[in-house]
Amino acid sequence: MEFTAKEIANILQGKIEGNELARVNNFSKIDDGKPGTLTFLANLKYTHYIYETGASIALVNNDFVPEKTLPSTLTLIRVPNAYLALALLMEQVEKGKNRKKGIESPVFVSPSAGFSPEAIYIGAFAYISEHVALGKNVEIYPHVYIGEHVTVGDDTVIYPGVKIYAGCSIGKKCIIHAGAVIGADGFGFAKEGSDYKKIPQLGNVRIEDEVEIGANTTIDRAVMDSTVIRRGVKLDNLIQIAHNVEIGENTVIAAQTGIAGSTKIGKNCMFGGQSGAVGHIEIGDNVGVGAQTGIIGNIESDRNIMGMPAINLKDFLRSSIHFRKLPEMNRAIEELKKESTSRF
Repeated sequence: MEFTAKEIANILQGKIEGNELARVNNFSKIDDGKPGTLTFLANLKYTHYIYETGASIALVNNDFVPEKTLPSTLTLIRVPNAYLALALLMEQVEKGKNRKKGIESPVFVSPSAGFSPEAIYIGAFAYISEHVALGKNVEIYPHVYIGEHVTVGDDTVIYPGVKIYAGCSIGKKCIIHAGAVIGADGFGFAKEGSDYKKIPQLGNVRIEDEVEIGANTTIDRAVMDSTVIRRGVKLDNLIQIAHNVEIGENTVIAAQTGIAGSTKIGKNCMFGGQSGAVGHIEIGDNVGVGAQTGIIGNIESDRNIMGMPAINLKDFLRSSIHFRKLPEMNRAIEELKKESTSRF
């Protein structure tokens, strides 16, 4: 990549302060800025670094007001949201890269699989089963397994070691990171005496467009019908999504979260790391879930929750003030009990 400040401002619809011909060919963190790189300031706690950064261009929010003199070598580009602008610019750089094409050897591709060889990449040791349908510009990296009757939409990238079981569908412009497993059996067993009888998992997983699935995340197939991941969902690494779960559009879930079977999550929710939800509940739209929260019942839309069991975020924060005082409070209660006993 190589851009001038003027070119970047045109892409981002930003306003330049400084040298519009300043050039950059890489990105850098604001605390490690180097000449010829572009950095950004989105988090105010890093503001002090901008006054000493060596970067040539910095993206800043429109409301940024310098409190000290900026380096003479630094050009600012003001945008409404510096972090989002950085993402958009990085996306432009990513699109400029040449996508992989062709079929490496050795691979196994069933004769019944459907795709256009000149518009696809299949890496070595991949296995493409019967009646698989692959869209245009799909990239399948080495050691990927794709089961029977799987469909994969255009411009989707499937990284090494991903396993997609039979009958599942993947939408367009999805990214599935290394080691993810899509469509393994849901955890379903019926107790019979002292034994457990396996309940066949006959459904599938349906992933809509523009979904990103992190490394080693697992999404189980439904008992019947589908486990559904709606458009724009972003799942971090090491997440467990159980059978018959439905996750609404543009919901984001951080690492080590577990969602139990048949739970429905609304759109535009945010789950912090190591959170979890029991099965057979409904979580509304626009719900914020704090890290390590345990959800054991239905949650209405437009709420922020935290704790185990989950309560309103403000209530949790007020309660947390008292948590550290519990030993002291207990000692005081014991003293009062002793004093009361001695009186009578």
